[in-house]
Parts: sequence; C-alpha cells; structure tokens
Amino acid sequence: MPDPAAPVLGSLIWSPAAERPELLAPPVAAALPVLAGPVWVAEIADDLADTAAFTEAYGVPLAASANCVVVAARRGGETTLAACLVLATTRADVNGLVRRHLGARKASFAPQDVAVAGSGMAYGGITPVGLPAAWPVLVDAAVADAEVVVIGSGTRGSKLAVPGAVLAALPAAQVLEGLGQPLPLEAPPPAQPLRLDRAPDDSDVGWGERPAEGSDDDRRYHEDRPPHWGSD
Repeated sequence: MPDPAAPVLGSLIWSPAAERPELLAPPVAAALPVLAGPVWVAEIADDLADTAAFTEAYGVPLAASANCVVVAARRGGETTLAACLVLATTRADVNGLVRRHLGARKASFAPQDVAVAGSGMAYGGITPVGLPAAWPVLVDAAVADAEVVVIGSGTRGSKLAVPGAVLAALPAAQVLEGLGQPLPLEAPPPAQPLRLDRAPDDSDVGWGERPAEGSDDDRRYHEDRPPHWGSD
C-alpha cells in the first residue's frame, strides 16, 4: 500500500527507506534509526543515477535534487575528507568557501577511489547519510531550507528523498550560506561564417569561390598557342 506521507516527485514510487534496506548501502541503512525525520527511497536503473540522466528519465525537477561531493582538504602534511551537499542547480564553492571553512591550504574533489573507500558507498551514489563520523558534512542553506530533496542512497540503484531539515540535523552537519554557487552559463557556440551551398549541378566552382589557378603546364599551353587559334 502506498505511503500517504511519501513525497510526489516525478514518476518514482517512494517507500519508507527503513522498509527497503536492500536498496541502500550498508552505512546508509545503519544510519536511518538516528535520523531526525522521515526518509523515503525509490528504486532506479543503475545507469540513470547521474543527475542529468536521472532527472530526464524520471521527471524529477533539477531544483529538487541535491548533489553530494567528497572533498579532500590539505594543510601541511594532513588531508581531511569532507562532504558538501548543494542543490543540483549549483556547484560547491570548493576552493573558496569550503577551503576557508576547513582551514585548508588547498581543497579539491577527492579521487574516486578515495571517496569510495572512505565512504563505503558506490561512486555516483555517495550520500551524506551514513558517512564516517569524522567527516564534516557541509550543507548549503538552500538545501537545509528545502521541503524535501532527492539525494543518493549509497548505491546507484536507488535515490533517497529527505526533508532538508533532516539533512541539516545530521550529527556532523554544518549549514553554510553560499556554499552552492550558480553554475556558469554555457558559452554560445562560435558563429559560423556565412556560406552559400553550391548548386546541385555546380560541380566545378562553388558560389562565391574563386576558380583554382591552372597548373604551370596549363598556363604554358595557353601562352604558347598561336595567336590565330580559335579565330574564324
């Protein structure tokens, strides 16, 4: 029987996450009992886990999705891992706000193998729910204010729907204003030079093109021919 409290998001059928542990990564399932509110899960195709493909396939608005990225912050000889959660319509200000907040000399996205091994989750499905206790979880204020957002489940085969307030209340969560920055506008394609297509029967010279110069032999032939050639 459908959960009457479940969100209506796209074409997905949402169930209480605690009732579908097989759809969750083990760390995520283990973290559910301590969350401050409800969490729902929906099964998806593994190859549609990436945000762009997911939103197109299931009709979930991009603004209703949030991305979780793992950041490696370095200072001296130490590296700290942290998670950033921002709306999918933005990108995390990793080398600005994140770096300063973590007191790091340099911050960048963690390598895939490091993020997977450290989180115990699948790449493309990493979520702030169930991350190691030592990892700071930086949550953009827009995510914290959202009624509900769609995030990863620790696997590529499902998604979670979680109230923003529940994410803001995670044990390691720190809500930051301006963590998510607007995505850069795509540059317009370069202007193409005006070109008139050649006529179907114009196989020799295209419109507006200059005929190719003849070869030296051709020029010599025309120059050496008798003056009266071709006259009546």
